[in-house]
This record gives sequence, structure tokens and C-alpha cells, in this order.
Amino acid sequence: MPAKTTIIEAPYIPLEKRPLPAGRPRKWYVRHNRRLKAMRLTIALLDSGTYLPDQATNEKIRRTADLIGIRPPSDTTCRLVRTLMRYSR
Repeated sequence: MPAKTTIIEAPYIPLEKRPLPAGRPRKWYVRHNRRLKAMRLTIALLDSGTYLPDQATNEKIRRTADLIGIRPPSDTTCRLVRTLMRYSR
């Protein structure tokens, strides 16, 4: 049975942003923002019918990012997306 594909009709609308806590090392902010981006991409992929990490190639993740209106992710972020998909099962 083929996987059901859902088309995303509206762009992603982020929640109201709050300032991040001050005083942390820059590395913490980079990691935090990468995780948020990976979570947004994982949710969008799952909503569109991509359920397995093997189905989520870097190209597919980057197309999804373009579709929902966020900047293309790095290879590291793409790996994190697949990791999140692995643990969401």
C-alpha cells in the first residue's frame, strides 16, 4: 500500500518569539536554534507523509524547508532531522 502524501497548503507560521536567556556561550545558542529548526522540519516531513528516516534525504529535507519558508538546513541539521524521525516512532 503506497504511503499517503499530504500537501502542505499554507506556509509555516511560527509562534511568537521570546528572547533567549542571556549569558550563555554562543555554542549553546547555535545548538538551540539548530534543534528548533530540526523539530520544525521533522514535523513538516511527518505531516507530509515522510515517516521513515531513510525516506528523508538531504534534498527532500531542503525542499521541505523551502516549502515551509525557512532557510535551507546544513548537512548537520539534516542528520538531526533524521535522528528525530528515528526517535519519534
